[in-house]
Formats: sequence, C-alpha cells, structure tokens
Amino acid sequence: MTLALTVGVLVAGAVYLMMQRGLVRVVLGFVLVAHAANLTLMAAGGTDRRGEPLGQQPDPATTADALPQAFVLTAIVIAFAITIYLLVLAAAGREDDDTDGPTGGDMGGTDVGPHLGEVSTVGAGTSRGAADAEDPHEGEDPDEEMRHRDDVTGVPS
Repeated sequence: MTLALTVGVLVAGAVYLMMQRGLVRVVLGFVLVAHAANLTLMAAGGTDRRGEPLGQQPDPATTADALPQAFVLTAIVIAFAITIYLLVLAAAGREDDDTDGPTGGDMGGTDVGPHLGEVSTVGAGTSRGAADAEDPHEGEDPDEEMRHRDDVTGVPS
C-alpha cells in the first residue's frame, strides 16, 4: 500500500511539473515519472512476498525474481541518459525559451501586428491598423507570379 501511494505521489508531482512552461521543470517531471516507473517495476517482482535474490542456499520458492531487478537497472540507465539529453536541450535552447510570459499587453509595450512591418504601440492610444497600412502588392495580378514561375521552370503549376 505504501509503495502504491509513493508511486501515485511521484506521478502527481511529475504531471504538475510537466504542465509548467520551464524546460528544466519538464525535465524534473520526467525524472519523477522515471522513478515512479522503476518503483512499479520493482513492485511487479513481488518484493513483499519473496526474499533476497541470491543467498547461501537459494530456494526457488522464496528467492526473488531477478528479472524485474534487471529491468529496473536498465530503466535507470536509460532514464539517466534521456535526462542528460533533455538537460542539454534545455541548456542549448535557453535563447529560444519564451517562458517569461507575454510582453506588452496592457502595460504600454510594443506589440507586433499580424502584418509584416506593422508595429503598434499598445495602450498608448495610437495604432496603425490594417486599413491604414499600404499594400505593397496593390494593383498587381495575383496570377502573374505563377505565370512567371511556369515560364522559368517550364512546368505548369
């Protein structure tokens, strides 16, 4: 019963950490899931009803099964390798990490609009909307680029 509660607490903590935005928290959540899986594999070996795996005169009826212990040892090594890999990814992707939250908003910051080159100052009362922006391709034929591409490649699209 205690082992099941421990696995449940580890999985709950892992889910909580994995739902966070920080990459290091996601890695720590993965570590907790790995520990919960290891405990589950050990429980599958029947550690509560069997003795030690090796002894003086091993009796097959009371000797613990060594296969789940081998699985756990393998799982520990694999989890360690994956954890190191995830930590390297977290360190390498630190520049791309946007976990600080959105900038701008109602604080009067600068917000980039959906159109290229359109910048509006949020909260300052002045904005340059889509209706005010000049279209650089105004008056051009939309199929002209496709015809030009067909002429260059010789393959009709």
